[in-house]
Amino acid sequence: MTEHCATGGRTVVVTGAGRGLGLAMARRAGQDGFRVVLAEVDEERGRAAQTSLRREGIDAHFTRCDVADPESVDQLAVFTGQLGPLYGLVNNAALANGMGGKEFWDIDVADWDRLMTVNARGPWLVSKALLPRLLAHGGPGRIVNLASDAALYGSPRLAHYIASKGAVIALTRAMARELGDRGITVNAVAPGLTECEATETVPTERHDLYRANRAISRPQRPDDLTGAVAFLLGEESRYLTGQVIAVNGGFTMH
Repeated sequence: MTEHCATGGRTVVVTGAGRGLGLAMARRAGQDGFRVVLAEVDEERGRAAQTSLRREGIDAHFTRCDVADPESVDQLAVFTGQLGPLYGLVNNAALANGMGGKEFWDIDVADWDRLMTVNARGPWLVSKALLPRLLAHGGPGRIVNLASDAALYGSPRLAHYIASKGAVIALTRAMARELGDRGITVNAVAPGLTECEATETVPTERHDLYRANRAISRPQRPDDLTGAVAFLLGEESRYLTGQVIAVNGGFTMH
């Protein structure tokens, strides 16, 4: 087992950290020396992730959090505060399972609202609740929001998901403007279609679309994203804010 010493006791919260991209980013943050809070709505999944990371020598702490529920988000803030000042936040929690297949005019209002509540309102709600903890750190702070390259490409039959992730990009820029002189940078990463549990139900045709149009044709894995997130959480990104970094093997280029 490899031991990791917390970087000056600094804490990073990762939402949706029980599996896939969230777990990969939490693991990388822990490997980089951060204390990691695993905020996950699925308690069984979250506890399993905590156990797995602790076995690797990572200072990981699970707490159940539903980013769609303001009271649950407030409880996350209380839990995080008990660990000391907060350095970083990765807003990863989102709904993606079973997305796609309907043109925008066939999407139900309930489905639209459900996506927006979790994917767009969730990052705002969590950032709002944890901001006092970030400011209490007394030094630089980092917020990284998970967008999607689907919002950059304009994937068909995915309008509600694209709209929610487009909102995350806009929110990132608004937050960056308001927090820049408070020492907190806010950036977004936009992953492509990644091979993980959350994308197992994605139609084959969408996988084929990415495979045919990536500059790097191999499938994208969760670990392909962690380096970009680690950079945005690190010291060397101190003068980078309000940006969107697409990590998708060249599926989109800007």
